[in-house]
Amino acid sequence: MIALLFDIVGMTGTFLVVGAFFLLQLGKASPEGLLYNVMNLSGAILLLISLCYNFNLASFVIELFWIAASLIGLYKYIKSKRTLVVN
Repeated sequence: MIALLFDIVGMTGTFLVVGAFFLLQLGKASPEGLLYNVMNLSGAILLLISLCYNFNLASFVIELFWIAASLIGLYKYIKSKRTLVVN
């Protein structure tokens, strides 16, 4: 039963990451936008959680980089919104 729970968490993460990429390719999301970066960050975190049950070093490392990239994107998004408010 616990394996199924981790599989569901991991598949949800996969759908979020792949869904963000599809939205980007369809022109429905911007790489600098909130939606794209939040979907990527959430998906990567869920995939990382699922890796706690079924560990794979290569997948773990790529998810860490995916989280870092998403956090950079969110930082840039927030910074650009603050700049617009100040100006």
